[in-house]
Amino acid sequence: MAVDVVDLRSFYASPLGHVARRFVGRAIEVLWSEARDLSVLGVGYATPYLSLFRGPAERTVAFMPAAQGVVNWPTPGLSASALVEPTMLPLADQCFDRVLLVHALETSDAPEELMSEVWRILNPGGRIIVVAPNRRGLWARMDTTPFGQGQPYSRSQLNSLMRQTLFSPEHWAEALYVPPLQRRLFLRSAAAWERVGAGLSLPFAGVHVIEATKQLYRPIAVRQVRRAAQLRPVLLPSPGTTVVAPRLGRTRYPATPT
Repeated sequence: MAVDVVDLRSFYASPLGHVARRFVGRAIEVLWSEARDLSVLGVGYATPYLSLFRGPAERTVAFMPAAQGVVNWPTPGLSASALVEPTMLPLADQCFDRVLLVHALETSDAPEELMSEVWRILNPGGRIIVVAPNRRGLWARMDTTPFGQGQPYSRSQLNSLMRQTLFSPEHWAEALYVPPLQRRLFLRSAAAWERVGAGLSLPFAGVHVIEATKQLYRPIAVRQVRRAAQLRPVLLPSPGTTVVAPRLGRTRYPATPT
């Protein structure tokens, strides 16, 4: 079930939302430190992180699922956001260099179709970043944030999903070790939580941040093709030839037509 766009916007306007944007955005920025002259598409509710690429990128576009709703983005200037069906994106094949999925995979009813559609619109060698709730983390177990909605994933599940949809995972990162609580004590110590969690590689991070590359060749399913029966020409006997037909006896064709 998709999270309503009003709730998403309210979360990122809260102090805890600012913490999430800070640390998840930092992980994304490390993976995509160079996006100059590239086209970047955000699917789901990726606008809090798309702002990182508005300057250097050639273009940045935000697609939001119809079940979620859409908001105008960016606030000043012309809108670059649209309401779409994520499994049927209104785009031509191979038209984007980068795709960022945030609050999309975990709420999708058809994650394989979503990933396959992203594969279709990516240029050869294009890259994707998926931000998904960690099954073992605290954020997936509390429904007070958007990361506590939908289907959380383990690392092995994400790896399997990406390989099934012809993506090759290359870099893995985790973020949001701080508990998802609005208490001032946790918000002030969020940087310490992130530092200790990342340094010790603790397993309870709130989200996975995975970068994968599009595989260039897509296998085609082989279907058995039925061959049509070949019609063979029937040779008529020459005049004066005796033909034996089953149960009919001998038949003699006349030498000259009557």
